Amino acid sequence: CTTLYTQPVVKTGIEVLRERGFDILQGKRVGLVTNPTGVDSRLNSTIDILYAAPGVKLAALFGPEHGVRGDFAAGDKVESTTDSRTGIPVYSLYGKTPRPTPEMLAGVDVLIYDIQDIGCRSYTYITTMSLAMEAAAQQKIPFVVLDRPNPLGGIRMEGNIVEKPFTSFVSMFPIPYVYGLTCGELARLLNEERMLTDGASCKLTVVPMKGWKRTMVFPETGLPWVPTSPHVPRDVTSLHYVSTGILGELGVISEGVGYTLPFETFAAEWIDPAPLAERMNALNLMGVIFRPITYKPFYGRSTGKTLKGVQVHLLDPSAVNLMAIQ
Repeated sequence: CTTLYTQPVVKTGIEVLRERGFDILQGKRVGLVTNPTGVDSRLNSTIDILYAAPGVKLAALFGPEHGVRGDFAAGDKVESTTDSRTGIPVYSLYGKTPRPTPEMLAGVDVLIYDIQDIGCRSYTYITTMSLAMEAAAQQKIPFVVLDRPNPLGGIRMEGNIVEKPFTSFVSMFPIPYVYGLTCGELARLLNEERMLTDGASCKLTVVPMKGWKRTMVFPETGLPWVPTSPHVPRDVTSLHYVSTGILGELGVISEGVGYTLPFETFAAEWIDPAPLAERMNALNLMGVIFRPITYKPFYGRSTGKTLKGVQVHLLDPSAVNLMAIQ
């Protein structure tokens, strides 16, 4: 029996920090903003790594949408609780308290962020990061980002810049829809360009990766993919999210959420799939082809309905203009 395992060529921020003996955290009481994607290359949780780190006192955990251990579904109300493994208090940053309060940060010397993002503006984690940065600035607490790869790479940029009247929790900053930055690079941009609320600026440290190149998409890193949310189960879903997500949000078609192909379809009860696939393929869009598909979602707004349309097959993601597909 042969086990196939790709040796990681990228070391994430948490692994670099561990190599350095957790130098910047020695003697500090640490608050950690994370979720299940905060892991090393062997899938050990950053929570557990810092909890066991010599000279480091993990004092508080802060959970975005889905919670620090991934115990909540998309949109679920996330309550503050206690981590069952460590006994450390867990504060929710999704819902009525989207940013750490002074009370939550009492007794915290440094606030750390370690979450895998998908490189797209309409995702809540980068907003959570910015609000945590603002809270750290207000309390004069250093803020540390443990950097991770952008699964779309560091070159691709697509889409509009959000207009001021339409800022929201999923469109907080004037950056492209696909912004081509790692979370550490985005944190630097927000901090140094004074894009945080009221021009706030925190004492920011980014622990960089080793081995990452801007041209890399996620499979090239050799790192394991942990679902960033229930509907982003694979690294390739990050690409599909950009290509269908906005149209799906409008409620006109199903983008595959509720079925086994989240963000991989354009489907509705009224679509004739074969002619649609033919017309889409006749456009000769670079790097993508379309296949007729019929399915019934298992949950969500179209549960049990027979939907027809096309499945999006990305043959050469580097050549695709993802947003133009929809």
